[in-house]
Amino acid sequence: MNLLDQLAEANIEEAIERGMLDDLPGAGRRLEMDDDSMVPENLRAAYRILKNSGHLPQEATIHSEIRDVESLIGRMEHGGERASAVKRLSLLRTRLGSERCASLSLQGDYYQPVMEKLGHE
Repeated sequence: MNLLDQLAEANIEEAIERGMLDDLPGAGRRLEMDDDSMVPENLRAAYRILKNSGHLPQEATIHSEIRDVESLIGRMEHGGERASAVKRLSLLRTRLGSERCASLSLQGDYYQPVMEKLGHE
């Protein structure tokens, strides 16, 4: 643990002892952690900040929705509702592919060499 982590821990422990954290929303409940395994490790902190401020990148929003629909499908019986959920999943995956292409086009100098390499000059 580095010095900054130790200072943060000491401040948190002091606040707990003084009762300063007793009335926080969610006190006594388990902390719900987001599954950010699909977000590159070096972008996770930035994405979390954006998400908490209500400005999550479209690609991350689609990833989250895909995970939710996959989980839902896993719990559903075969039938019409499940078929609709599978169609929704397919649509989300298509949108994710489109978002990736759009983000590539925004990357300026990187876009052209990639397109040339793929034979799409």
